[in-house]
Amino acid sequence: MPEVIFAGPAGRLEGRYQPSKEKSAPIAIVLHPHPQFGGTMNNKIVYDLFYMFQKRDFTTLRFNFRGIGRSQGEFDHGTGELSDAAAALDWVQSLHPDSKSCWVAGYSFGSWIGMQLLMRRPEIEGFISVAPQPNTYDFSFLAPCPSSGLIIHGDADKVAPPKDVQTLVDKLHTQKGITITQKTIPGANHFFANHAELLIEECADYLDRRLAGELADPRPKRLR
Repeated sequence: MPEVIFAGPAGRLEGRYQPSKEKSAPIAIVLHPHPQFGGTMNNKIVYDLFYMFQKRDFTTLRFNFRGIGRSQGEFDHGTGELSDAAAALDWVQSLHPDSKSCWVAGYSFGSWIGMQLLMRRPEIEGFISVAPQPNTYDFSFLAPCPSSGLIIHGDADKVAPPKDVQTLVDKLHTQKGITITQKTIPGANHFFANHAELLIEECADYLDRRLAGELADPRPKRLR
């Protein structure tokens, strides 16, 4: 897959990009875990999510947030990283103006950034949030959550305890017009040790069902 460098708010950003052969194919952006705890775009779960979308003929991008790898800038506690994600989506859309829809997937810290991006960008029609941390990060901005999506986590996660994730899911379930699908993987910790394959299988099953028109309430298309 091509290595790419594109302009971000704090300098260049480094990514891996795979365009679809179909001009109007949807776009998928995959966001990595916390930059200060070893998170990069080459995280195995991030890579596998990227490949999952690519296999389904999405135009797909994963990239390093500012200050990681060859991406310029310094860690900015989420504010700058959200701007990086918005710049990444802008860059892909500039190359694929015929693409009308987009998905965002994020793991841990990346899921927090991804769900904030969801609030800003009406063209995002689906999300996959892997091991979100509502005990650490403020998710109150999801009021209302604008798109249906998957929240998937492990029941042995000590970084993002299941009870906190459940509180987030319960809050989102009260909203009308969207469908939140929750999957809990038995025995899985925050890093999905020995459970990564099952994680991707569950994400792929969810994506396939959404692409088939399931698991989301029919609703008017949001416009950019």
